[in-house]
Amino acid sequence: MPFYHTLGQIPSKRHTQFAKPDGQGLYYEQLFGTIGFEGMSSLLYHVHRPTMVREVLDSVDTTPKLAVAKNMLSRKLIGFDIEPADDFLESRIPLLVNNDLIFGLAAPRQSLTSYFYKNADSDELLFVHKGTGRLRTLLGTIPFQYGDYLIIPRGMIYQIEFDSDNNRLLYVESHSPIYTPKRYRNHFGQLLEHAPFCERDIVRPHDLETHDETGDFLIKIKKQGALHSLVYASHPFDVVGWDGYNYPYAFSIFNFEPITGRVHQPPPVHQTFQTDSFVVCSFVPRLFDYHPLAIPAPYNHSNIDSDEVIYYVDGDFMSRNDIAQGHITLHPGGIPHGPAPGAMERSIGKTETQEYAVMVDTFRPLMVTEQALRIDDGKYYKSWLA
Repeated sequence: MPFYHTLGQIPSKRHTQFAKPDGQGLYYEQLFGTIGFEGMSSLLYHVHRPTMVREVLDSVDTTPKLAVAKNMLSRKLIGFDIEPADDFLESRIPLLVNNDLIFGLAAPRQSLTSYFYKNADSDELLFVHKGTGRLRTLLGTIPFQYGDYLIIPRGMIYQIEFDSDNNRLLYVESHSPIYTPKRYRNHFGQLLEHAPFCERDIVRPHDLETHDETGDFLIKIKKQGALHSLVYASHPFDVVGWDGYNYPYAFSIFNFEPITGRVHQPPPVHQTFQTDSFVVCSFVPRLFDYHPLAIPAPYNHSNIDSDEVIYYVDGDFMSRNDIAQGHITLHPGGIPHGPAPGAMERSIGKTETQEYAVMVDTFRPLMVTEQALRIDDGKYYKSWLA
């Protein structure tokens, strides 16, 4: 995200001495960046060295267990059939995967407070379907609620607090950075006037926590498909200040402004985020097409270059039959798909839709996990038969 932000205390010049008060020595500078030294980065100033590993404990393999490696079946997954779990990481259930991403659901009952977490493999996108709380990171806190996307850059140490035990999250782990779509930005990085959201809609971290504590602090780090447990000698949230462009942020689906036209608009008008290997789109309430002969339902289209996954959040899903909150549809590349029988006809004359959904289109085929098969209705691929 090309938006500059700063919190706390920082020196007037980077890479120079930054003295602690009362002659207690210097703060420790850390460059937190991606893509070597060319990607988004921030400069952090720590009370203690951020490198103090006291002990390396066990590692747990988290590689998803595949059931279908070469999928050519349209599927409907009943997402709310995912059972809740107490632990935040253990609640995460991978459903659809490839070498670029992991797409899954989670229903954590408890806050993550007994350890800290860092994904060193992937940027993370968390979409909040149910629940409220706070994402606590070493760069500050972000409150969240229903409808929020939380974008967490790889390497970000965080904990997450929930206000109740009723929480439902969609998550995507991306091996390439998650950005706003390039076509929404000018060559300076500012969002353009025709973009469906603007910088005011971005919720940046605030309430920077600075813990001057030493001891034993457990951090679970995901790297190369394994979860490694390390004990650090100082509290991970010991940053007194930082500035830069690489930090977590939130964006609400309710702040996405739909783009409409006289005839049905293609899915890219709903695009919200992009990576090198997939895009994320937000379907929100909008006025339907206003040509006198318009057909509001989407036209049949060929999925040749991408797999399409839609997570249904709320509202009336006018293009499908028998769809409810928490359902996931997978339309694999290679075969066309379109509105369910009767959806095209019943959409004619309608003036608006009240649906909310999140769509992920991948540029390489998705594989189906064993957990996904357990919540697959097994018959969705026949839903286009009249």
